[in-house]
Amino acid sequence: MKRSSFRATLLLCSMFFTATIIRSQQQKPAKPAASQQPKTKSGEQVFNDNCSRCHTPPMAISPRITGTIIMHMRTRARLSQEDQERLLKYLAP
Repeated sequence: MKRSSFRATLLLCSMFFTATIIRSQQQKPAKPAASQQPKTKSGEQVFNDNCSRCHTPPMAISPRITGTIIMHMRTRARLSQEDQERLLKYLAP
C-alpha cells in the first residue's frame, strides 16, 4: 500500500510541476518584431567599438594593404564577416 501511495504522490507532483512550467511559458509576453532585428552598424561604428582601443583612425590606407590588415585583425577583434566588410568599406572606400 505504501508503494502505490508514493507513486500516486510522485505522479501528482510531477503533473503539478509540468502544468506550472507550461503555464509560465504561455504567459510570457511576445517580443515585438522590431527588437528582433539586429541594428546594423556603420564601418565607423565597428572601428570605434573594436579597433579604437589600440588604433587611431587612419586618414587613408591603400585598399590593397587594408584587406590584409583587416583579415589579420579580424580574429583578434573577433569580428563577424559583415563587420569586416563594413570596416573595409570605411577604411578603404
